[in-house]
Amino acid sequence: MITRREDGFEVDTDLDRIDTDLVHHWLSTDAYWALGRSREKVERAAQASLNFGVYAPDGRQVGYARVVSDFATFAWLCDVYVDPGQRGKGLGTWLATAVRDHLAPYELRRILLFTEDAHGVYAKAGFAPYPTPERVMTWTSGQ
Repeated sequence: MITRREDGFEVDTDLDRIDTDLVHHWLSTDAYWALGRSREKVERAAQASLNFGVYAPDGRQVGYARVVSDFATFAWLCDVYVDPGQRGKGLGTWLATAVRDHLAPYELRRILLFTEDAHGVYAKAGFAPYPTPERVMTWTSGQ
């Protein structure tokens, strides 16, 4: 699946096009939720997920997201990242919208994501705070 904007940016789900070294660098050095994540773990996660790359008009990868899903009832949107030099162009909201639209035909009940500081980005794509957070539980391994 490829989605293009009028300014030449595109989103593509082709895993072979993803620059795993670049994604590893972004996540392991700059993404608060993934600091220190190993390259092997980034690669393993990508292999088991639906991946979305954002590409500049010159073909350079400038963003990334992945989705973990059963493609029947539920999806988790995670590892959403836009290169710092490309922020402020609406790419994060556009990426979240492209993911949402790509998943629409599956008629999922819920797409979940977690964010510490980008609520406004996702709200523009139709995401909202979880209505009953007291129902959500988590187990954390400490890693």
